[in-house]
Amino acid sequence: MFMLRNVGKYLFGDSSKESIIEIPQGQLYLVRPLSPKGYSELIFKDAAASIRRTGQEFHYQLVVQRAFEEGEEELLDEGGEDAVDGALAGEKDEKTFLLDESLHFRVEVRDNGEAVFAWRDLSGDPGDLYEFVCDRSVEAATVGSFEMVAIQCQYERKYRKSRENATEQDLHQFSFSDQIIPDTSRASEQVQASPTPPRKKPEPKAVQTPTKEKIPSNSSRKVAKPVKEERPTAAPMAAKQPAATEILAKEAAELHLFDFSSGAFVLQDSSVVATVSEVGKWQYWMQITSKDSGKDHLGQPVVADINPVFNFEYLSFIFNHYTSDGSAFSWLLRFRDQETEERFQEGLMQALWEQLNETKWAKAKSDERDYVLEAFQDLTMADADGPRGEAEEEEEEAEEVEDDGQRSEHYDSDESEDDVVTRDDDGNVNSQLAVGYKHDRSFVVRGSKIGVFKHTPNNNLEFSTNISKVETPKGKLFSPNKVMLHAEDSNMILQNKNDPHSLYRMDLEYGKVVDEWKVHDDIPVDTFAPDKKFSQMTSEPTFLGLSRNALYRIDPRLAGNKLVDSELKQYVSKNDFSAAATTEKGHIAVASNKGDIRMFDRLGINAKTHIPALGEPIIGLDVSADGRWLLATCRTYLLLIDALQKDGKNAGKLGFEKSFAKDSKPQPRRLGLQPSHVAQFQHETSAPLCFTPARFNTGLSSSETSIITATGPFIITWDLRKILAGRKDPYTIKRYGEEVKADNWRFGDDRNVIVALPNEVNMVAKRSFKKPTRESIATPGRVSAGAGRRSSGRVGGTPARSRLGREEIVNSPF
Repeated sequence: MFMLRNVGKYLFGDSSKESIIEIPQGQLYLVRPLSPKGYSELIFKDAAASIRRTGQEFHYQLVVQRAFEEGEEELLDEGGEDAVDGALAGEKDEKTFLLDESLHFRVEVRDNGEAVFAWRDLSGDPGDLYEFVCDRSVEAATVGSFEMVAIQCQYERKYRKSRENATEQDLHQFSFSDQIIPDTSRASEQVQASPTPPRKKPEPKAVQTPTKEKIPSNSSRKVAKPVKEERPTAAPMAAKQPAATEILAKEAAELHLFDFSSGAFVLQDSSVVATVSEVGKWQYWMQITSKDSGKDHLGQPVVADINPVFNFEYLSFIFNHYTSDGSAFSWLLRFRDQETEERFQEGLMQALWEQLNETKWAKAKSDERDYVLEAFQDLTMADADGPRGEAEEEEEEAEEVEDDGQRSEHYDSDESEDDVVTRDDDGNVNSQLAVGYKHDRSFVVRGSKIGVFKHTPNNNLEFSTNISKVETPKGKLFSPNKVMLHAEDSNMILQNKNDPHSLYRMDLEYGKVVDEWKVHDDIPVDTFAPDKKFSQMTSEPTFLGLSRNALYRIDPRLAGNKLVDSELKQYVSKNDFSAAATTEKGHIAVASNKGDIRMFDRLGINAKTHIPALGEPIIGLDVSADGRWLLATCRTYLLLIDALQKDGKNAGKLGFEKSFAKDSKPQPRRLGLQPSHVAQFQHETSAPLCFTPARFNTGLSSSETSIITATGPFIITWDLRKILAGRKDPYTIKRYGEEVKADNWRFGDDRNVIVALPNEVNMVAKRSFKKPTRESIATPGRVSAGAGRRSSGRVGGTPARSRLGREEIVNSPF
């Protein structure tokens, strides 16, 4: 096999091409040797296998795509009963696998001449394998080359460098040829039979290439013994602990480290001492040391990025650790009893709270301390609707939406890739997204331009028009830093960060700014929000404005300054307000960079309820239409708060209407990613978490069921019903090759998300999101002009006209 090592230079070829190598014909099976579900299942009767590039360097996919039989393509184009949209086609007609050594990818040629590729099903049961049985017309040289390319791709992914300088020994660790591949029809016999030596793999025939380099024969080379063991994740060197001025917690525990290759926590030391101490002014440190040997396993500052999660059911504490080079690791401490974990939790949360708030923990009220501690536990919300049944979930997944075949003017199927311009010469990228409630339009801000996109009935985006110059009425060009649709989606309110005391009204029918509104001479506008949840669907002219320490109404009908003095609530202290949201009735929630939230029933008065801060600044805020749920976004987590009072004289009332009793603060629910997933995110992107403002799905006749946010190239959606039922798998993800700039639900449903990437705008089906696994975290979605379209023609033949489905993009800088 390794005689073909240098052929990779030829096979990898032009890096602009998506596919590197292809096996044009074969069958795909799922073989379950140990499962009662059956020995094997034929997935694709006629298929092609290929190795493709992804949108991220050093990452490649193994792709098996179903081939259409005669007449199937025409049935799909006609949109018949069995037609599927782009998102469903990705699941039904194509299987993709990240080329990683955990697949144990290998090949053998059987006695009857069939060449079979096999790899692990990482999402299946132990022992489950995918097997691609090549058609007998496929030459042995092609089979050998395909395996070689797969090995080189795995090498690049593991070491994040080119395969060109890899030695034979380097590549041998990705060879798993000594592992038996069970027959697709005799899986049970293969497992139960007595052990036999692996079948000998015949040497592939020499491949003629245009390279001048001579490829040595296999007989003249000695093949080293392959390395089969996957290397477990190694713990990093422990940092030295600074001198401590006070010990906040010191408890005994077990220490476990998350292993990326196996996806499990592995015991590192059965007896350690975990210490939290103060080491400077508002600086705190956690050190974990072996009780027996005194060896330091871990040392790190106590900061928000450790992403702490306490689970008292399993007596565990999971957290993240970051090394100086940006590498991320996930650790677990397991305590002997609940009392021990509670003592450690209080010490750690005291350190974290004091570090974030620069205030001593003892000065916080007892109910505020309880609130902070509860927020970082795995909680089940009380008084929640029951979880959905499996049948309901399956029914939702099975629903299909017909594709009417509409395409964007700027991304049509008859264009070549060179015709599609995806970047502006001025370097601007998409920055903000405003989704229409009234007229099914989305607006994307890109520098001083605004792109307008129509939502089609089949859940696509269609480019509508471009507002090429955003200018003040005096003709001065500016780039809006915040926008909001207004007055039945006929106007857009714009903010210019260089003029904090004014706002601008754009008439969307004419596509130009027609008014400048001076709000106040002394009070700036830091952010603004609608008067009520659905005000943008009405002709309501007023809306809310916030400065760092004031909340007020803005009325454009007033002469002169537009701030309504009678509805101004100004604070002497600097509260540092950062975000606001309103309910359907006009109740108001206001959040701050300090991390606290105030709830008002109307403007101009004191807050009915004050929710204490956890410490991190709140960068986004949303509220359900009925006012029951508050959703706050911090940099590394979300906070879901139930505003309904359960007991006392105000039982049944919302915190907007009546104050909570002193001993009955709202119960918080911290929505964070599992620390192991955070570590894998950072392992892939080398970037810390930074969530975009999270939002509920919303609509006049629909209740809130889902939450959407993004961090880096990942979009995450939480299922509200799973959260309230205490499910351990409440979120799914979708990864792109670039950072997600903005995201929101399509108005009126929770099945389609509108996504703005730096140079692309996309409407994506929620059912295309996946559970977070090693593969789904590491594999970027194919959304570029070259990779975003799927041919509806026969695989291996001449591609037919490309159809733009739900997964396709509007790829245009306007």
